[in-house]
Amino acid sequence: MTNQTRNAGVTYRRMTEDDLPSAHELSQAVYWAHRLEDWQLMHRLGTGFVAQENGTLAGTGLCWKFGNTHASLGMIIVSPERQGKGIGRELMNLVLEELGERCILLTATPVGQPLYEKLGFVPTGTVDHHQGMMQQPSPLALAAGERIRPVAAGDLQALAALATRALGMPREEFMAQVLNVAEGVLIEKDGEAIGFSIMRPFGLGRVIGPVVAPDTQRAKALIAHWARTYSGSFVRVDVTGESGLGTWVESLGLALAGPSVRMVRGQAPVSDDTVKQYAIFSQALG
Repeated sequence: MTNQTRNAGVTYRRMTEDDLPSAHELSQAVYWAHRLEDWQLMHRLGTGFVAQENGTLAGTGLCWKFGNTHASLGMIIVSPERQGKGIGRELMNLVLEELGERCILLTATPVGQPLYEKLGFVPTGTVDHHQGMMQQPSPLALAAGERIRPVAAGDLQALAALATRALGMPREEFMAQVLNVAEGVLIEKDGEAIGFSIMRPFGLGRVIGPVVAPDTQRAKALIAHWARTYSGSFVRVDVTGESGLGTWVESLGLALAGPSVRMVRGQAPVSDDTVKQYAIFSQALG
C-alpha cells in the first residue's frame, strides 16, 4: 500500500527491511538508544509503516499482534524537522487501522498522553525507566526447594504460559522470538518453572525484561542474578509502577531516568493474580 496525503510530498507505505537503517538514523535523531539490531528484532516481531517526504524517511510507526484479540503499538517517530505536519497522527491512523478491533496497549510519555486519550486510550498504570552502571546486590535467598537456573530449549512452553498468565494475552510466538536473541533464567520449584527473567543487548548496554514472578521477593532474586552476572555494565530495566521495585532497583545503581504511562484502548487484558510481570520487555511491546 502507498497513500498520498493532504501534505504535499508525503507518502505512506508498509515498512520493509530496507527501511531499517534509515529508521535507526531517525531514532538517533530524536535521541533514542535503539541499535539497528533492536529495530530488526521489532520489525521481525510486528508490522511497520513509514512516511516519506521527497524520498526521505520522515516517520515510523510499528505494531505487534498477540493472537486475534490483543496488540501493542509504538515507535511512533517523526523527524524533528518534519514535526507539526500531521505525520505522526497519520501513522497512528494506519497502525490503528491495521489492528482493527483488538484491545491495543501502548506506553506514552506524559507529554504524549493527551493525544492518545483523544484516540480513546485510557491510563492503566505507570512504567519507570531505570538505567546505570549495575552494582552487586545484597544476597537474596530463595525458599527451600527453589533454584535459579538458565533457560533451556525445552522451557519455551512453560515460560510462554507464565508470560500469558501475567499479561492476560498470548505470548508464545513473542517468547519464541525473544529467546533467540536473549539470555534467560528461571526459578524452578520442585521441578516446575514459577518465574523467569530475560536479559538481552539493547541500546548502550543491556536491558532486563520481562521479569515474571509470583511475588516481589522472587522478582528481586531474578534481577539480582543479572546484577551479579553483569556487575559494572550499563543496564536498563523498566519496572511497573505497582511492582514496588523502584527504590530497590535504584540501590543497584540504576537511577530513575523517567516515568511513562501505560494505556489501553478497548477491554484491558485480564491477568492471573498468582503471577505478575514486574519489569516489561520494552515500552513498545510490553
